[in-house]
Amino acid sequence: MTFEHEPIEWDDEITLLIDRIEEKSAEGGLTREERAIMDIVETVQLLDPKGDGLHGFWQTAVNHRRIITSFDMVGASAMVDALNASQWCQTRKSEYTETESDYLASIEEELFEALSDLPDQVGEFVEDELTE
Repeated sequence: MTFEHEPIEWDDEITLLIDRIEEKSAEGGLTREERAIMDIVETVQLLDPKGDGLHGFWQTAVNHRRIITSFDMVGASAMVDALNASQWCQTRKSEYTETESDYLASIEEELFEALSDLPDQVGEFVEDELTE
């Protein structure tokens, strides 16, 4: 299922920060705050509405709990709620009942609505936690 959704547009400050964190990551460890930013950026790419959405997220070998905690750290509670509500997808391969498909579609609708607030939430988090 696909939804009408505008791709996330990170502002220039966040884009530069992401580049800096990616470089730092290649050299060594990240702070928990920096890891949260990278978790969010990577997850947003993974949740592309033209792809497998939440099903695809739960089928990947990422640290799902850490990612949910990262969204929580930046104050993206609607994203946390959607991820937690869809956790049951982790135990499914691809066959959903009609009821499950409808339920997942409703969660994804909420998730993609929540994405519109994410750039501002990340910006505030960066300002509060990562500004030197």
